[in-house]
Amino acid sequence: MSDDLLTREDYAAIAAGLDLPRGAFIDGGFRPGRGAPLDTVNPATGETICTIAACNTEDVDLAVGKAREAFEEGHWSKLHPSQRKDVLIRLAKLITRNTRELAVMESLDSGKPIRDCVMIDVPETVETIKWHAEAADKIYGQTAPAGEDAIAMIVREPVGVVAAVLPWNFPLLMLAWKIGPALAEGNSVIVKPAEQTSLTALKVAELAAEAGVPRGVLQVLPGDGPSVGEPLGLHMDVDMVSFTGSTETGRRFLRYAADSNLKKVVLECGGKNPAIVLDDAEHLDHVAEHVVNAAFWNMGENCSATSRLIVQEGVKDALLERIIARLREWKTGNPLDPQNHLGALIDSAHASKVAAYLDGDALVGGAMDGPYCPPSIYEVKRDGKLAREEVFGPILSVITVATLEEAIAVANDTDYGLTASIFTANGRKALATAKALRAGTVTVNCYGEGNLATPFGGYRQSGFGGRDNGTHAHDQYTELKTIWVDLSDPADGDIVS
Repeated sequence: MSDDLLTREDYAAIAAGLDLPRGAFIDGGFRPGRGAPLDTVNPATGETICTIAACNTEDVDLAVGKAREAFEEGHWSKLHPSQRKDVLIRLAKLITRNTRELAVMESLDSGKPIRDCVMIDVPETVETIKWHAEAADKIYGQTAPAGEDAIAMIVREPVGVVAAVLPWNFPLLMLAWKIGPALAEGNSVIVKPAEQTSLTALKVAELAAEAGVPRGVLQVLPGDGPSVGEPLGLHMDVDMVSFTGSTETGRRFLRYAADSNLKKVVLECGGKNPAIVLDDAEHLDHVAEHVVNAAFWNMGENCSATSRLIVQEGVKDALLERIIARLREWKTGNPLDPQNHLGALIDSAHASKVAAYLDGDALVGGAMDGPYCPPSIYEVKRDGKLAREEVFGPILSVITVATLEEAIAVANDTDYGLTASIFTANGRKALATAKALRAGTVTVNCYGEGNLATPFGGYRQSGFGGRDNGTHAHDQYTELKTIWVDLSDPADGDIVS
């Protein structure tokens, strides 16, 4: 176990002493919301952690007005990029100083295992904000060929008021994916966290104010979709919505944009992601390790989770034997126990949805244990519901194929296209398959999402309008403006109208 991890008793003590945020964060400080108060519940115990302010349309109007005012005043939007960088780096340092409290808050709120919160979510949140902070003064405009009589400049300007709508599966990290580039480019950002997981977003907003982010530039509005998400989507003075969540809700934001001001919309939605393992794959223990991590990390509540293992028949039995053996190391239980790899599913409604996919035919697992779903594996046909529907739980569907061509056809037989993996010792096959797979990220002989420098997003119903991560994330939070400077001397000739 990592030296960074404490004991279960230590984390329980930190949990008992947390100073939890309870108000909406509007115009630089906490204040009551006008909606009915919202209970935030510990998924592992069913107990109410605290009751927080919830917002409604009036709060949305207030926050949007303050965001617009801040944007037009220019205390952030017109600040030199290097100064915005300095503020965001201070924010990253403050998050680092509060790592343990934020990690425990995240675990309590979402059911995520504390080991992931400490070792993955909080450190990657810090690195994301730092990466985009450092990019703030290093992304250049362009000039276009315009001949000797003109200069054509292409410059970036911030979009304006951005609504960032977050999912509940990675509350901190998805917050960072959005506010990192959006703030670096000078926008005012209104965050709508998932109603199940608002605490860490509120805490980060408080830390951002301490770091020097001006009033109205970063605001957090807890509440449900109809009370906060829909009014943001329909608001005539919101310039852009960046949404991560279900494909069904993503469709709504496209409709809201059409019904209001045609605001920019960027969607990162679901996935039914395949991993293809060919007969010539080397080091099956290595393959099994990646498949287990890909399928079951974060309880399978991950849009890029590998939920379909498409395996050639010659290697299936040997690979499944290794996968099942490796799963013995993946314990499920109390999220604050660092020995556990899997915690609780987010809430009872989602647990019921996942449970509906379980039955007695599992190779391993196959039954709920209260709010916990142990890793479960099924052999399925390519047209079954487990092969086609996004479960968002720790369930791996195994589909046997005879050839690479069949494997590619099965992999692409989906409405989604977020991530995919190919395991083979043949480099030519690997690259040809990577090109053939209809997915935004394809990994070879590993599972992953790339890194902060590589764009993340999907094809088809997995995504729309842009990419997270890398400099490509900055594209979606900026407008391009062409400035054309005529250098010709009017005395040299007539102007043709």
